[in-house]
Amino acid sequence: MVTTKASADTIDLDITGMTCAACAGRVERALAAVPGVTAASVNLALETARISLAGAGVAPDALIAAVVDAGYEATLHEAVTVSSPPRADATGSHEHLFLIVSALITAILMAPMVAELFGRMLHMAPLVQAVLATVVQFGIGGRFYRNAWKALRAGAGNMDLLVALGTSAAYFYSFWLVFAGKAMEGHLYFEASAAIITFVILGKWLEARARRGTAAAVRALMALRPDLARVERDGVEADIAAAEVLVGDLVVVRPGERVAVDGIIEDGSSDLDEAMITGEGLPVEKLPGDRVIGGTVNGPGRLKVRATAVGAATTLARIVRLVEGAQASKAPVQRLVDKVSAVFVPVIVALAVLTFGGWLLVGAGLEGALVAAVSVLVIACPCALGLATPAALVAGTGAAARAGILIRDIEALERAHRVDLVVFDKTGTLTQGRPIVTDIIPAPGIEEQDLLALAASAQRGSEHPLGRAICAEAEVRRLSTSDPQAFRAVPGQGVLATVAGRQVILGNARLMEGQGIAMQPLEGAAARLMAAGRSLMWVADAEAHQALGLIGLADAEKPEALAAIRALAEMGIATLLLTGDAAPVAETVARDLGIPRVRANVGPEQKAAVIAELRAEGRVVAMVGDGINDAPALAAADVGIAMATGTDVALETAGIAVMRGDPRLVADALLVARATWNKIRGNLFWAFAYNIVGVPLAAAGLLSPGLAGAAMAFSSVSVVTNALLLRRWRPRHYPDQPAGARRPSA
Repeated sequence: MVTTKASADTIDLDITGMTCAACAGRVERALAAVPGVTAASVNLALETARISLAGAGVAPDALIAAVVDAGYEATLHEAVTVSSPPRADATGSHEHLFLIVSALITAILMAPMVAELFGRMLHMAPLVQAVLATVVQFGIGGRFYRNAWKALRAGAGNMDLLVALGTSAAYFYSFWLVFAGKAMEGHLYFEASAAIITFVILGKWLEARARRGTAAAVRALMALRPDLARVERDGVEADIAAAEVLVGDLVVVRPGERVAVDGIIEDGSSDLDEAMITGEGLPVEKLPGDRVIGGTVNGPGRLKVRATAVGAATTLARIVRLVEGAQASKAPVQRLVDKVSAVFVPVIVALAVLTFGGWLLVGAGLEGALVAAVSVLVIACPCALGLATPAALVAGTGAAARAGILIRDIEALERAHRVDLVVFDKTGTLTQGRPIVTDIIPAPGIEEQDLLALAASAQRGSEHPLGRAICAEAEVRRLSTSDPQAFRAVPGQGVLATVAGRQVILGNARLMEGQGIAMQPLEGAAARLMAAGRSLMWVADAEAHQALGLIGLADAEKPEALAAIRALAEMGIATLLLTGDAAPVAETVARDLGIPRVRANVGPEQKAAVIAELRAEGRVVAMVGDGINDAPALAAADVGIAMATGTDVALETAGIAVMRGDPRLVADALLVARATWNKIRGNLFWAFAYNIVGVPLAAAGLLSPGLAGAAMAFSSVSVVTNALLLRRWRPRHYPDQPAGARRPSA
């Protein structure tokens, strides 16, 4: 399998052997110390590292060697080929077996204690206890000693050091009592040391299972592309490996199959299920000339698709890399946790020593002092702190990806929960990006249907957007039209055509004036339409020099736009329309959608300045655009949200990209950001609370070592499980929208 670099100046590694936040911090410091490395970010939840390089002179082997010297193992992260399954967990079955053996021995050692609670007396020979405990302590628990030694050799501490110190104190104290012949003089703590190791292994096993769940979105995406593709070459169809398809190949997609590549439909029509890529719940009709995305599911039709992107260049592969990159990056809030974790283990060891000495000073004796110190060492595990943020980020970005919301910048997600103003571009964002007929005003004595049919015939075959809109409206009304016998375009003004022997002029007022057309009877209607932001097409009879009527056109608002603005208002978020269109057009759209503020006649180069001005007012601004003309404004905003109207650019431009042109996803993106941020805060609260409450209780002698081990394991599992609740997040429910585009009001 091919290995990958995240980009030209980054390298991704898979790290094994990390057990807590202190481990992640040590790996980061080791990588950052390699010459040529500008930054390193380690994700404990995914066990990955992303290294930013100053140039191409840093060999991956040097980075791997730095990780190994720090006491861990590293390999180059496998490339996202989409056709390949995700990395398997080779140690999972071994961990399960170790856990079962450890749990059985611990249950045997604890049996006398449990029986005593029920008034029964069971006796187990001290030597038998010592033998059983030794199997757990050094056989199953040997990993803690190995990892602790690696940490000490690197001049640092970690969770394994705390567990090794705590269990060793309990085990060797009991061992001394047995072989010194004093087993009857003091309580044996073999069951406590075994229980601690069992609970820690149980916690790590549950934690690993939960962490695999947080990455489910990436695995689901990777499973979308089929292994085989049916390709037609030289008129012969054959099944080949999807990875062998070349750009330009003609790929045959049969009903019910997944599309293997990105491409353009050359033959056939069908409905495609794009839910896993765009979050779109309903199948999307596809016709010849339409673009299809690899990984989507074909409906009832048979398609022939000309491949435009294959392998790692497909939209699906780029989405997977995008989600993985977001999950591998580090949120700014994590830096606080890293600082705490760096000093956490030394502080806890010092507290354990003070606890031991304090209990000796107050006359508790060796056993009481040892029990309290062991409890402090065991309960104060920094695992939960290290997992609090990355586990929530992985789950949150995965849930967003399933809804068609791609978060490519974790810092953008962290800022998104504070957004209080959303700035929308108009064309292609809140509107369809193409004109439709909104008004037909015939002159006295002319029928509306006849006027439209005449105009459509004059424009038949035209490539001009306004001409296509007039022809489309005639088709919707099922009007009979004919080809013009003569046709002459006047650039920037309109057309002159002969339709069924009648000379017709179709165009703007300047063309009418140049042809000497009398427009007075319709000038009042024209003024009203222009004030409402319509584009006007005059229709006139060239021989009579009379206007036959007016056709008003406008860029139609998307049917979901009104619900999108209302959803943001319900969230307490203000909206503003920022467009290069004329003020009447912009104000009409804003009025229809309920947007209170409008900035019109603003070019692409000025949009960034407007965003900077709004931020200077103290607003946290999200800019929503198509990712092309709005790129400067997207970059200038606190959060850039790119619509899928230009998918390639959208995936590269903004911190957040939505995979379909539905503006309601803007509110959903901010909602998932809020949900993720709340999970991070909740996780950090509980992670700190466990230690703030647990360490004093342990130091006060109120927790036994076994109970401390259970609490420590529970803290890590609860943090990851809490983060997993984000997988249940779904986009909010919106009232049903009317079918088709909304026509702007007159």
